Amino acid sequence: MENVIVGIGEILWDVFPKGKVMGGAPANFVYHASQFGLEGYAVSAIGNDMLGLEIIESLQEKELNYLIEKTPFPTGTVHVTLDSMGTPKYEITEHVAWDNIPFTTEMEALSRRTKTVCFGTLAQRSKVSRNTINRFLDTMPTDAYKVFDINLRQHFYTRELIEYSLLRCNILKINDDELSIVGQLFNWIDKTELQMSRMLLENYELEMVVLTKGAVGSYVITKTETSYKKTPLIVVADTVGAGDSFTASFIVSLLNGKSIEEAHQFAVEVSAFVCTQHGAMPLLPDELIQAATE
Repeated sequence: MENVIVGIGEILWDVFPKGKVMGGAPANFVYHASQFGLEGYAVSAIGNDMLGLEIIESLQEKELNYLIEKTPFPTGTVHVTLDSMGTPKYEITEHVAWDNIPFTTEMEALSRRTKTVCFGTLAQRSKVSRNTINRFLDTMPTDAYKVFDINLRQHFYTRELIEYSLLRCNILKINDDELSIVGQLFNWIDKTELQMSRMLLENYELEMVVLTKGAVGSYVITKTETSYKKTPLIVVADTVGAGDSFTASFIVSLLNGKSIEEAHQFAVEVSAFVCTQHGAMPLLPDELIQAATE
């Protein structure tokens, strides 16, 4: 099977106090995977407006493949503010183009070639995009990686949506803040992070749970092993997109035949670099690109 990687869901402009940068977790994921030479596609929707045109121009500038449909809804924006530690806070515009992603014949053809897809909860806040995402998952090869990067934002999730998505994926990517929310929703308030991670792994028959804990470290948990890595000490510019780069580099390493331990270490190194840069889509240095296939 071809190593086609897809990020499906939101594509938008992250609007910072000093300007805007293209973002959205699925697009960030695909951008980083594509830097390692894989055939990545951003799948989403834009409006018939200037911001939408600038999305297409930015994707072309980054030489990133895409299936982006035009809709009568405005192109998505997110207003981002950063605290003193560079941690982002988001205000996400509603009723936008990526809430209305149509399922097309081109999308169906792409899904049948896809080795890995990454999706989250945010683009499933609307029925139209939720149905499209699930139709894409349904037509993928049975042995593909289906990565649920849970990506809980504001009030755009429910326990039912999380559970449904857990049943559709085989890899869960979650951070410690999101795991705490899931623990509350599932009434697991007396459980530790590792206990909750293992319950998710077993209850939903996942291949692995990837748990990131910011500056503290990260875990990759399977039925037979638990990998833990400390987060390197770095000077943080901002953490926007760091988790997406972690997920992308981890998956790329697995597809390149690396062990979980090796893939985990590489993901830590890539995401640490991204934290030293501004924005979600920095160019990775040559040494990291080369290390992906060594």
